[in-house]
Amino acid sequence: MGKSIIVENVSKKYKLYAKSSDRIKDIILPKSYGEDFYALQNVDFVADKGDVVGFIGINGSGKSTLSNIIAGIVPETSGSVTLNGDAALIAVSAGLKGDLTGRQNIELKCLMLGLTQKEIRELEPEIIEFAELEKFIDQPVKNYSSGMKSRLGFSISVNIDPEILIIDEALSVGDKAFAEKSLAKMHEFKEKGKTMIFVSHSIGQMKQFCDKILWLEFGQVREYGDTNDVLPRYEKFLNDYKKMSKSEKEKYREKVIQQKK
Repeated sequence: MGKSIIVENVSKKYKLYAKSSDRIKDIILPKSYGEDFYALQNVDFVADKGDVVGFIGINGSGKSTLSNIIAGIVPETSGSVTLNGDAALIAVSAGLKGDLTGRQNIELKCLMLGLTQKEIRELEPEIIEFAELEKFIDQPVKNYSSGMKSRLGFSISVNIDPEILIIDEALSVGDKAFAEKSLAKMHEFKEKGKTMIFVSHSIGQMKQFCDKILWLEFGQVREYGDTNDVLPRYEKFLNDYKKMSKSEKEKYREKVIQQKK
């Protein structure tokens, strides 16, 4: 079994500015303006071919940032990501152009992925049927609901049959029937031995679907291991964390960040 995703010492730094003029000064003047903010810091993990890895963590832990880096949407500030296979990101409206129709978005995304016009014509009916957007497929995507955007993005990504699939909260919007259909498709991919990253707040979906769990805490790895080992500890943490006051949560955050420095 080979390695599918290798993330080595990945960090992502952003600059936070108190006012817009500081951003301009930071570009043209030697003095550094703004505050450094690390969305991710020194993240390491390896996924084997066929692994389904769940990303968990409270809001602001860096789950979506890491997903976007692995998918090649956002560059890392330092470190490296190695993928052995093509990756597709499924997130609400990810990669969709609002002024284009659903059909035009299908064609554009498929062209960007290197498919020929003939291949696109063959795939298009399957994508539209899976997305359940027949009546709306020739309407601008900017008029779609978040659920419709998610269905279109999911349908495009699963039908182009990538080797690595990254699902970021794509099943948290829309109706239950489509979520169940999407989970069934993901199980089909799992049986084919494809590698998947699954980002969700649903503990139930994680238990049902994931082999391994990467627990991110304030941009850093707290734990990485088998689902049955990591998830119970995360659930206990989550129950305790929810009981904290706002000031207690802030103190906890500062403590965690200082310990990892």
